[in-house]
Amino acid sequence: MNPIRPKILVVDDTPANLVAMRRLLARADADIFEASSGNEALALCLDHQFALVLLDVNMPEMDGFEVAEFISENDHLNETPIIFVTAAYADDVNRIKGYTAGAVDYIAKPINDVILQSKVNIFLELYRARALLQSALDELSTRNEQLTNEVAERTRMEQLVRHQATHDALTGLPNRLLFRERLEGAITLGNGGGATFALAYIDIDGFKGVNDASGHAAGDELLKAIALRIDARTRGTDTVARLGGDEFAVLLHDTADAAGALTRCQALCDAVAEPYTLTIGDIRVPARVGASIGVTMFHHGMAYDEIVAIADGAMYEAKRSGKNRCVLA
Repeated sequence: MNPIRPKILVVDDTPANLVAMRRLLARADADIFEASSGNEALALCLDHQFALVLLDVNMPEMDGFEVAEFISENDHLNETPIIFVTAAYADDVNRIKGYTAGAVDYIAKPINDVILQSKVNIFLELYRARALLQSALDELSTRNEQLTNEVAERTRMEQLVRHQATHDALTGLPNRLLFRERLEGAITLGNGGGATFALAYIDIDGFKGVNDASGHAAGDELLKAIALRIDARTRGTDTVARLGGDEFAVLLHDTADAAGALTRCQALCDAVAEPYTLTIGDIRVPARVGASIGVTMFHHGMAYDEIVAIADGAMYEAKRSGKNRCVLA
C-alpha cells in the first residue's frame, strides 16, 4: 500500500518569499501549500496533515512562535515537524524560544538551496517511513481483529458442535452420551468420598397412545412439554436427560437418603401426570399421560452399569405394578 503523498506548508507574509520557496521546492516529491499569515496557516493545518511546516518567524498579527505553540499544543497536530525560516537564526535567544515553541530546526535567511533541499528531504523520508509504519500497524491491527473473530467463531462452532453432540435435538436436554459422562463423574466423586446422590429412570405411560391417535407432531410437542415439567421441578445441580423415545433419566444430587429421593421422584411423577394441551398448528390437542419411575440411591463401590441396571429394573417394576408410580429399588 503506497502512503499518502506528503504535503508541505510554507508560511510567509512576503509574496516574493513564497514565490522563491515555491521555486526551491519544485523538485520535492510533495504537494506544496502556501499561507501568508498565521491564521491562514492554522486553518490549513486543521484541514490537512502536513509532513513539514516551513514557518517564517516575523509576521504581523500572529508571529511564527505563536503559530508553532498552537500546533504543538493541539493533540491532532503536535507531531507535525516545524522548521523556522528566519534571518535571526544566529540569535540564541530566538533559537531557544523557537525550540520551546515547538520547532525542530532552523533555516537561516537568505536560504541556501542545498541546505533547504537536504533538510526537507530528511523530513519527507521520515514522513514516508512513519506512514509506511502506520500502514503496517493498521494492517496488523486489522489482521489481529480478523484472527480474533476467526478464533471466536471457531470456538462458537466447536461449542455448537459439542452441544449438538451431547444434547437431544427435540427437547434440548442432555442426551445419553452427556448423561453417562455426568453419571460417571458423580460415581467417581461418590466413590472418592463425595456427596451421595440418587438416580431415577422415567418411562412415560400412555405416550404411544397419544402419538398414534394425534400424530408424531403431537408426540413431539408432548415430549417437549414433559421435558419442561421435569426440568422445572429439579434443582439446578441435577441433570435431566432424554435417553431416547419416551425415556428420561434424572441424576438427583445432594439427596441424603432414600426417603428424600422417593419424595422428589413422586413430585416428578405428579407433574408429568397433570393434563396437557398441545398446540399443533391451529389445533389444540388435549393429552394425559403418566410416568413410571424407578429410583435408586448410590452406594459406595457402585459402577455405572450396576446403578443403571438397578434404576432401570425399578422402573420396570413400577410399570408391572400398575404404572404412574415410583418404585424405590
